[in-house]
Amino acid sequence: MKKSLNELKELAKICRGDIIKMTTVAKSGHPGGSMSSIDMYLSVFNLANIDPKNPYDYKRDRVVISHGHTSPGVYSALSRLGFLNPDEVIAGFRHSGSIFEGHITRGIPGIEWTTGNLGQGLSAGVGMALASKITGNNYHVFVLHSDGEAPKGQIAEARRTAKKENLNNLTVLVDYNDIQISGRARDVLYVDLFKEYESAGWNIIEVDGHDFEQLFNAIEEAKNYKLGPTVIIAKTIIGKGVSFMENRHEYHGAPLNDVEADKALKELGVENDIEKYKEMRKTLPLLRKKLEFDDYVITADAGTPITYTKEDKVDNRGAFGNAIADLAKINKGKIVAVDCDLKPSVKLGKFEKVSPETYVQIGIQEHNAATIAGAMSVCGVIPFFADFGVFGLDETFNQQRLNDINHTNLKTAVTHCGIDIGEDGKTHHEINYIGIVRSFFDTKLIVPADPNQTDRAVRYAASTLGNVVIAMGRSKIPVILDENGNPYFGETYEFEYGKMDILRKGEKLTILTHGSVAYKAVKVADKLKKEGINISVINVSAPLEFDASRISEYIDNSHIIIYEDHNKYNGLMVEFSKSVVENRLSPLSVENLGIDNYSPSGNNENLFKIFGLDEDSLYEKIKEKINK
Repeated sequence: MKKSLNELKELAKICRGDIIKMTTVAKSGHPGGSMSSIDMYLSVFNLANIDPKNPYDYKRDRVVISHGHTSPGVYSALSRLGFLNPDEVIAGFRHSGSIFEGHITRGIPGIEWTTGNLGQGLSAGVGMALASKITGNNYHVFVLHSDGEAPKGQIAEARRTAKKENLNNLTVLVDYNDIQISGRARDVLYVDLFKEYESAGWNIIEVDGHDFEQLFNAIEEAKNYKLGPTVIIAKTIIGKGVSFMENRHEYHGAPLNDVEADKALKELGVENDIEKYKEMRKTLPLLRKKLEFDDYVITADAGTPITYTKEDKVDNRGAFGNAIADLAKINKGKIVAVDCDLKPSVKLGKFEKVSPETYVQIGIQEHNAATIAGAMSVCGVIPFFADFGVFGLDETFNQQRLNDINHTNLKTAVTHCGIDIGEDGKTHHEINYIGIVRSFFDTKLIVPADPNQTDRAVRYAASTLGNVVIAMGRSKIPVILDENGNPYFGETYEFEYGKMDILRKGEKLTILTHGSVAYKAVKVADKLKKEGINISVINVSAPLEFDASRISEYIDNSHIIIYEDHNKYNGLMVEFSKSVVENRLSPLSVENLGIDNYSPSGNNENLFKIFGLDEDSLYEKIKEKINK
């Protein structure tokens, strides 16, 4: 049941009391901003199409809170509107045995995105609003952000995208209290909020952020505006409702002590029952249970793989482009490609022709694109964020980390990995893709060895839940053949995450490799075979799942060469060393061939020679090992 304006006014007073209580009980938190935003939270959650009895309905409106530190306000508003238990919120706030963390957490009823890293919420809202239009579910998206985070560049990126895509199903509310940690926002770094949004072409409404009637009318006007997105700039007062807290930046992130809390609650006319909550807090478990909720993520029909023959000259990125276009044909309206002005380079041209309605051009705005794609993935579509490796992983590490925290269903396809891209030079050589993805807890990494394995890896990613990164080089490479001259990853091959491929069987020496140099290892092995020397070549397409026990017979009492177009200090060697120790295996020797410094520009074959990754250097290294 929706609340009347008078009921909201009464709830606002109670919620301010809740904010004081929970931060005092926890002895930490952000009461000031929560009290300036609370009237907006009550207004939005009250008017939005979200049912406390069915909070995960896939057609519900979405509310994204970008300034996640105002969680006390969010939790109190949701609890007083029937989504949560107020006692559990107040007693459990910021306790490890409670779901009510210091920054809001996705999966709590009413909360759509885990935030705290300021500046990303608007991009998440744009992604959800785009998904609303693509799926035809026609829900509205509300984003609330603070004026303190307004200088963030990603917010500007998101504003431009929202206007370009005519997201008339997106409404932003800005808490304009002119206060942040260090003092007045205007003194820290002035931002003209009106002109910023005006220059991006948004519809703008200005209101008193503590006047429920003005907020109600503005939200209704925004929902009915058809010419693009709307921003409601709400002028507020930090610490609103408690005289000694108002307009004081000291209360941004400082809770009240018991004496101050008692004084504040009396001023609000709210009962001081803090001791009750302190006692409840003592009974909480050390660690809470995992947060379970209904998620709107989907998988794709993988279709029939494309098999390339030995006559085909295809780069892995080209195989990716062909596969994603084929997936779009099979899964109408479900596969989305998110591009950052790299369509020819990441091979999305075919996809755009096949599915123009799900091809999203973000422009040169990688941070924005990574968050948009992540947010879309939890709204009933399967996005592939395609980018160069240094942009899609290195540059967007924080955004990808937040996607990982949010347990999204994003597929990231990064091309131009390794020194394989040659002349572009060190600023564009992505040589850290294993090390970066290793930092995440819920993201898989696939480094396919040739076009056939790439095709099957893309189909696997689309048909599997969870975040997947696929790392590819730039150059056209040969199809890897088995010892009978047939495509190794051909008609009968099925991609299995974590499985290692025995490309060549031998003895005494094993090469562990992946990606765009794997075919070189096979060529060297075949050359040595003609000389009567048989070595093993094993493709490790999922380096982060390396398990030495699966191939122990190729490691024990063998010389090992790690051979990869990657930073040698954070690549496959790390996983190999860890697993060999864990499994108590005893290789005769280990040679780590990879990149040990930033590379100059140049032809990729010359660069491979510089770092000892060319076929001749590999051949000589093997002969040296065997002849010792």
